[in-house]
Amino acid sequence: MSIGADRCRPEMLAFLPERRDRVLEVGCHTGIFAASLEGTKEVWGVEPNSEAARVASNKIYKVINATFEEAASVLPQKYFDLVICNDVIEHMVDYDGFLQAIKIHMSRGGVIVGSIPNIRYYGALTEIIFAKDWNYRESGILDKTHLRFFTEKSFRRALEVNGFIIEKMHGINGGIRLSSSRWALCSALAAYGAIILSLGSFSDVRHLQFGFRARPVAEAC
Repeated sequence: MSIGADRCRPEMLAFLPERRDRVLEVGCHTGIFAASLEGTKEVWGVEPNSEAARVASNKIYKVINATFEEAASVLPQKYFDLVICNDVIEHMVDYDGFLQAIKIHMSRGGVIVGSIPNIRYYGALTEIIFAKDWNYRESGILDKTHLRFFTEKSFRRALEVNGFIIEKMHGINGGIRLSSSRWALCSALAAYGAIILSLGSFSDVRHLQFGFRARPVAEAC
């Protein structure tokens, strides 16, 4: 399960557009986030996990139990005002293909909103640099199901190269946590030191994830 895969995700509400009549959530899991949205008329979900899809189908209008690639042919075109992909893109084999294909299903003026893990998060960096390790886990930045890793800069580039203009993007779920654990304390102090010595240019290491909202270039004017 990815970071925040089954929560209401209140930190993502600030990225939502005012117009969101018809919504598609890619990787909706059990539908908690999609079902919590106000101001919607029709919410669709795409979810490859059959049990999660079954639960979600009781909460939102329509759920397709498939990957996006499998579901694309049955999704309506030029239809969705809002596409949501919270902690989904890092699981995709071909995220460029997804960013190209999803535009076909977006209405004029539609936007894509989502979140991605930050590989520059200080906890991951200190493990790589000081522990000389890259240990996959059941969840978090180094979730063993992650196929792609992004920094803010690299994901901005991915959106722009694939024909999106970024309306909003910034760090979420931030904060450096001091702890009685020697390793955690050293990691936190290293993060504070990097931010201070870089005069703030390394401040992105505080954030576990980045949230974003983007619009296809053709719809941006």
